[in-house]
Amino acid sequence: MKSARRKAREFAVQGLYQWQLVQDTPPRIEQNLAETPGFTKCDLSLFRTTMYGAVKHADTLRSALQPYLDRAWDEVSPVERGVLLVAAFELVHMPETPYPVIINEAIELSKTFGGNEGHKFINGVLDKFVEQARSVEVNATRSQRGSRPSGPAA
Repeated sequence: MKSARRKAREFAVQGLYQWQLVQDTPPRIEQNLAETPGFTKCDLSLFRTTMYGAVKHADTLRSALQPYLDRAWDEVSPVERGVLLVAAFELVHMPETPYPVIINEAIELSKTFGGNEGHKFINGVLDKFVEQARSVEVNATRSQRGSRPSGPAA
């Protein structure tokens, strides 16, 4: 059974997918998603924080992620862009959530919604991005564990 937090992230990715394709407002997207079965079981606070926050900071997040992409932003699938925006928002704006959790959730989201190898792309981008976004936490983890910054490997 999926946790309320996992469901919130799933709905946030779905919301960002809609936002990219339809260019609707976050409140209207939320209203639309609220009619989807299972929405009432998600962590509504996390959903709102991540979806609205990722939309609000999309340009900054996109610029911060671009150096770690192997292609132009517009060549990344809308699903993968949504996953990256949610994860990058959490990495930058929600330090209370450990970065390995955020990266693992992003990988799982890309396995659920993305293409066959999308999770490897997501992992590779976020594994590099976290070095910049959470350098203090990454360095502390390295000194405790060794040299790898994150948990899941591609």
